[in-house]
Amino acid sequence: MTNYDAQPGREWWAQRWIDVLESFGWIRRLARARNYAREGHVLALDFRGSKVHALVQGTAPEPYKVSLSLDPFDQEQWQYVIESLSQQAIFSAKLLAGEMPQNIEEVFTSNGLSLFPFTKFDIHSKCSCPDPANPCKHIGAVYYVLGDRFSEDPFVLFQLRGRTKEQIITALRQLRSMNGEASTSELALPPTSDLSPPLDPHQFWQYDNQLEPSLVVIVPPPSTETVLDVLGLLPLKPEGTASSASLPAQAVMDHLKTIYEQVSQQAVITAMTAGSNEG
Repeated sequence: MTNYDAQPGREWWAQRWIDVLESFGWIRRLARARNYAREGHVLALDFRGSKVHALVQGTAPEPYKVSLSLDPFDQEQWQYVIESLSQQAIFSAKLLAGEMPQNIEEVFTSNGLSLFPFTKFDIHSKCSCPDPANPCKHIGAVYYVLGDRFSEDPFVLFQLRGRTKEQIITALRQLRSMNGEASTSELALPPTSDLSPPLDPHQFWQYDNQLEPSLVVIVPPPSTETVLDVLGLLPLKPEGTASSASLPAQAVMDHLKTIYEQVSQQAVITAMTAGSNEG
């Protein structure tokens, strides 16, 4: 017996389907429908194209006939969706593995579509029972059982929008293959004769050509902060009393900063001298 209340283990797209239906405000009807679904009153569920046909056992001896469908997307709309899916590897990989990508709704939304019913008017359903209300409890039971089918196979949701699992996978593979061939041709290597000679590791850092003096600009550092300031005091072993423990470390740091400044100044002078001589 299936529990149709919110379940942590239920696939997100199946829970999303149920949440969308329950957001339409059919609280009492859907409460009775949940009981019907739990008790196994949906005897058969069959897909004919993008339409669902079901047999639901009610109070009458003969089961009632239920049909349900969503507005299918046309060929052009599906083409946009498939192209968008193929452009993101994670979407294609998950769908080809039989999983529904977490943010797949964004693909449909970006193309002006909605994968799940947007309003109650997007759902078209009929039942042969005498209850004039729509959805009746028989139609509602089919809603919940469909959620189970979505958990088992997310492509059932796509089928309600007009494309079967085989059609989507085939289209995705074709587009991925075409994109892969295009990438391969774009990255094709030039003929061997056009390739540069292999690098010599012993001459990798050697450059014999004269540099253009105007391209070499020597400027002082943007701030007086050095790597010594970033590192902080050296962790020297303290000596003497606690009050004087930090003095040796600070003295060493001051001395190192003086050396650092002298070396930096000398480097700039050397570079500028060499540059003027070469100019």
